[in-house]
Amino acid sequence: MRRGAPRLHPAVRGFQRRAATYERGRPGYPRAAIRFLARELGLCPGTTVVELGSGTGKFTRGLLPTGAAIVAVEPTEGMRREFARRVPSVLVLPGQGEAIPLPDRFADAVVVAQAFHWFRARTALREIARVLRPGGGLALLWNVRDESVPWVRRLTELLDRHGEAIPRARQHRWRRAFDRAAPFGPLRLRSFRHAQRATPATIVERVWSVSVIGLLSPMRQRAVARQVRAILGSDPVTRGRAVVTLPYRTEVYWCRLRRRPARRPRGGASGGPSAGRALRLARVGTAVVRRRRRA
Repeated sequence: MRRGAPRLHPAVRGFQRRAATYERGRPGYPRAAIRFLARELGLCPGTTVVELGSGTGKFTRGLLPTGAAIVAVEPTEGMRREFARRVPSVLVLPGQGEAIPLPDRFADAVVVAQAFHWFRARTALREIARVLRPGGGLALLWNVRDESVPWVRRLTELLDRHGEAIPRARQHRWRRAFDRAAPFGPLRLRSFRHAQRATPATIVERVWSVSVIGLLSPMRQRAVARQVRAILGSDPVTRGRAVVTLPYRTEVYWCRLRRRPARRPRGGASGGPSAGRALRLARVGTAVVRRRRRA
């Protein structure tokens, strides 16, 4: 693990406050996207995948059928508590993309769902490359609201009024880190249709789950809820409906770590891993095995 992890973006505190709301309000991920990713990254029994920014385990649950051993890493305590309730069979560690609490060459794949835009991208890519084995895979996913639908576009406009300064996945600033100097090969993209069927109350919680909304005072959050209900009540597609469909496009980006010349492992005089690193690896591996047996 790298020392001196950078400070998290202040808006991430909104996730700390609203972990249970995030779990109720956010959609999962389409099975077709997960099956596709499992094929591309070779996720199967005997492989190890690290999920960064795991949140409450929304994406983790989709990975479970692959049979891969999963280690989750999440920076906020509130999210980790919710994760432990929802996915007790998977170990979740405190940490972040720029400082992963795992040894070198630990994983066959690293996945990041709905979170990479929060990372300091170049630093995170170097750290991800460190924990991947040669030729390992990296996948980044986002559920992106379909703003071609008028009422969905109005929801986005409402959110934008409260969060102009926060990182946005749709701005694609994170992609600048994937240049020729990056340790990864070409970044590829495939999109999948997705939809969340939800009650109006769940749509309110979907909006409340956004980090900057979670930081608002209770009075201002109630005002946001009224605005959401007004949007739903004024659009002919959603007016008076007990259940509405919020359309998404799930974007799946993936690439492979460029193969590097073999290096002499850092550690003791024999060239093997240090005792401390080996002990950390053994502890994590034992915890993963125990949790999978209990599942």
